[in-house]
Amino acid sequence: MDHKPRIIYFQSRDEFLRVDLASIVYFEAEANYTRFVSFNGESTLIFMNLGKMEELLSLRYKDAPGTFARVGKRYILNLNYIYRINTLKQELTLSDQRSFTFNLSLSKVALKALRDLISPKPKTEAK
Repeated sequence: MDHKPRIIYFQSRDEFLRVDLASIVYFEAEANYTRFVSFNGESTLIFMNLGKMEELLSLRYKDAPGTFARVGKRYILNLNYIYRINTLKQELTLSDQRSFTFNLSLSKVALKALRDLISPKPKTEAK
């Protein structure tokens, strides 16, 4: 896991928030806003849509792609915390295997795409 701190700042009219992105387990779309959930269970709503968040993360992690991935229309996941993908139950478990576990419901298509992203099938050679 990348331990280099990657700090991001969110500012609204009334609040200024400093966040270490390594502490974020996932981002979830809520209309035109984004909720992020930290490994300590804290959930924070920010005034940015998920598409803009995806752009911001790609800029912040341009030297380390593959840390966060968009899964469907609703989630951006920290791939370092993927613990279990169960396509039959349509469930994703995110965990550090010590202090937290989050279960998310995703479609089979999204889960299969995620599985292929983190564990691509080897290419077969043409004969």
